[in-house]
Amino acid sequence: MLLSAWQHTPPPRGSKPRGKVRDLPPETGAGVPDGPPDRFFRHLVFNLRNGVLAITRDGRIAAMNNIAYRVLGLQPRHSDLGRSYLDVLQDCPEVVRVVQTAFETLDLPNRAELRLRKTGRAIGYTISRIHDDSRAEIGLTLFVKDLTRVEQIEERQRLRDRLATLGGMAATIAHEVKNPLASIEIMAGTLRRQLKDRPEAVETLSEIIRESKLANSIVVEVLEFVRPIRLQVEPVIVAEVVRDTIDSLERGASQVQVDVEPDVPELIADANQLRQLLTNLITNAIEAMEPEGTVYVRVSHVVEDAESASAGQPVPAQVTIEVRDEGLGISEDDLERIFSPFFTTKPKGTGLGLSIVRKVVDAHDGIIEAASAPGCGTTFRVTLPVVKASPFLQKSIYGTHSRR
Repeated sequence: MLLSAWQHTPPPRGSKPRGKVRDLPPETGAGVPDGPPDRFFRHLVFNLRNGVLAITRDGRIAAMNNIAYRVLGLQPRHSDLGRSYLDVLQDCPEVVRVVQTAFETLDLPNRAELRLRKTGRAIGYTISRIHDDSRAEIGLTLFVKDLTRVEQIEERQRLRDRLATLGGMAATIAHEVKNPLASIEIMAGTLRRQLKDRPEAVETLSEIIRESKLANSIVVEVLEFVRPIRLQVEPVIVAEVVRDTIDSLERGASQVQVDVEPDVPELIADANQLRQLLTNLITNAIEAMEPEGTVYVRVSHVVEDAESASAGQPVPAQVTIEVRDEGLGISEDDLERIFSPFFTTKPKGTGLGLSIVRKVVDAHDGIIEAASAPGCGTTFRVTLPVVKASPFLQKSIYGTHSRR
């Protein structure tokens, strides 16, 4: 769909027949198909890979293509043509402020970014003035592009860079700490057997052993976190992975309710890593609801979108896995940090569980998102791409598949 206020003007006298290319004046340096100019420019705007929004000098919508509607999260309406941009864009106050500023200033941004509060999307935009033949300003054009996916990829790469920097050091420290911990546990166990007739000593040594085991589990988790993931990919039925994960839970399996759509395709993934991912998410959900509540696990299929909101780039088919609990929720400040290494709100947590989950998702070229509010529970949504099978059954590191 394309809204446009361009009117048809007849071709100049002496022009060549419609369908041929006529020469424009030398200063334009280009040619266009002879025919109704409005039709050509309609096709031009409609086929641009960015969203286009043209506004007249008096603030009315002159043109708006489909991608612009999708990027801004608005519903196309034929009645928008000729209306004030203040009315059409009322659900996007950030864009309204950008347009108002553009009309009032001489310095227009060439490339800038903003985030839409309504949808949470990050968009990039460029503004150009529109002049008539006498160089009088008659409006402006706003070009917009959805940068959400680009932003997510960049954030994922930044995280990988940080992990690469810290990984070697953390692995060395963890190895150095692991050996003394094992010695402490063994010696404390030996002493406890020798002093079994002294209850006070046995209790103290038992506490030493418990704390040593806890410290060792933290070291093991740190090693797991910094170790590169080597995926052993194969065709995976997600429903079976979910069922196996729930069956292996030490507690809370009866609290989990599963809903799998019938058309969910196979994934090319590492089943063991997916089980670890789901175990962490479901266990966290159960712990967030103690002593009671229900964890909802939903698996659904998102079909390929040939015309995505991100500048016309096709979005491949995907599988989404949602894990939702009925707990107390997470505050906004904590929600921004839950995937950061060593951040935890648990008294004895390591803060590595969700970091490892994110690492597994990244290795599968997926995306993980969290939504929560105090008193409203928490939902984790994992989105994994559906990759066709045979060429890609190779090992990968951090999700870089061999696709030759």
